[in-house]
Amino acid sequence: MLPPSSLLVIVLLQGTPLLQPPTATACKELQRIELALAPAATAREICVSPGLMTNFVFDTRAEVDLQDEVRFLEVTRGRSTLSLLPPPDLVLGERLRLTALLGDGTTQQRVTFSLVAYPGQATHQVEVYRDQRPRESLQQELAQELAKNQRLLNELEQTRARLEQLQAKLEQSGGLRDLIANKLISTLGIQIRGLKEKGLVPSEGVLTYKWGIGYRSDKSIAAEVSLKNSSPEPWTAAGGSLVDAHGKELKGMKLRQDKPIAPGSEGSVIVEVDVLRYEVLGELTLTLRDEGSRSITIPGLTFP
Repeated sequence: MLPPSSLLVIVLLQGTPLLQPPTATACKELQRIELALAPAATAREICVSPGLMTNFVFDTRAEVDLQDEVRFLEVTRGRSTLSLLPPPDLVLGERLRLTALLGDGTTQQRVTFSLVAYPGQATHQVEVYRDQRPRESLQQELAQELAKNQRLLNELEQTRARLEQLQAKLEQSGGLRDLIANKLISTLGIQIRGLKEKGLVPSEGVLTYKWGIGYRSDKSIAAEVSLKNSSPEPWTAAGGSLVDAHGKELKGMKLRQDKPIAPGSEGSVIVEVDVLRYEVLGELTLTLRDEGSRSITIPGLTFP
């Protein structure tokens, strides 16, 4: 058997050092490892040092196997964490293997680390992230998300342009311009008549009819009626009907009420129905009701 000095000479002659110091990148304070983006054929170097704790944090359940674990001063395992305090007799460049089995079942992944001794310097935390999908799948998903975002941006631009068009159109609308453009008035103009009710149906002290005005254009009739609210709660019209003497309802009645009628106060409600000017209407009955049971029926209304 050769003496130790002879073995050292042989090693030196072969040109292969017994111990190799860690690379500069191995001694970061915080080292993040993304397995899906940085596949490695060799063990990843992690800088460790006697007296300095190194923590591993995995993004999934991990089972670890540590070479020469009995030499370590402290090894604490968690479901997805590992904390270790290296052996005090580590020398510069000494390497110990750490193997981690990540995940469960068929999706398990094995990763190997090389704990490299570097006295006075250590990586305090190693964060390990993995993804069960291949890199190509991630790139495809990213491309799809980018395309989706681009479509949304395009739709947003189209919507913004449409809103600008509608805003410009709205600013140009209103008043006699709309009546003329929509052929609602002719040389006969808008006819107006006061609406006098006949035989008002009692509304059980809730609403009282005060006055009304009827309007007629070439294509519609409208009525503004003023009501007094005698109930203790505000009243807002939610629906109603306009019926002729034969019980036929004029379809498509539209309502407008700018604000609720407060208790003890008066307020107006405007109704409109599409009717051509030459159609004979006779006396009409208007009924208005709120979301509950409070309503008023006003018969005998004669429009221009």
